[in-house]
Amino acid sequence: MSDNHTHVQEFFAARAAHWDSRFPDDGPAYAAAVADLGLSEGDRVLDAGCGTGRALPPLRAAVGPSGVVVGADLTPAMLEAAVRAGRGRDGHLLLTDVATLPLRSESLDAVFAAGLIAHLPHPAENLRELARVVRPGGRLALFHPIGRAALAARQGRQITPDDLRAEPNLRPLLAGSGWHMTSYVDEEARFLALAVRQA
Repeated sequence: MSDNHTHVQEFFAARAAHWDSRFPDDGPAYAAAVADLGLSEGDRVLDAGCGTGRALPPLRAAVGPSGVVVGADLTPAMLEAAVRAGRGRDGHLLLTDVATLPLRSESLDAVFAAGLIAHLPHPAENLRELARVVRPGGRLALFHPIGRAALAARQGRQITPDDLRAEPNLRPLLAGSGWHMTSYVDEEARFLALAVRQA
């Protein structure tokens, strides 16, 4: 396991038990972002870096009982918290690295990724892996329940020009990774970039 993976696991493992209580009001933002992803009954969707599974209930509601919902995360403690919260009923939970997904190529209709991009060790390569598992024309949502400026203020830092989530950086990053960005919103209340998997 790389140093970056170890750091990510240690960071989230230490916070898993209390993660949901730290952000108790994020539910509506997750539900709205899932709605914007435009899923249909029967779709197959991955929650990449699912954490405690806060997106799993709205994802399940969007795809219905005939759809497939998979939540993947690198940190066992986060998946355990998802199970304790009852969210394991809404999707199949996988302990795995999103950089090497144990999924067939073009087997999904969409990927939802909340707060993931900042934790990817090799963003272009990792976004290509997400594109690999999505069919051409399938969708990607990169989401955060608060915008970039609000998140930076919460973390006591300034936004820098090299921020991956800045539109001038994110658009070419996605394009070089098999995605075409179709929508970009960076407001105080949320960050959401939507993209379509290129053929």
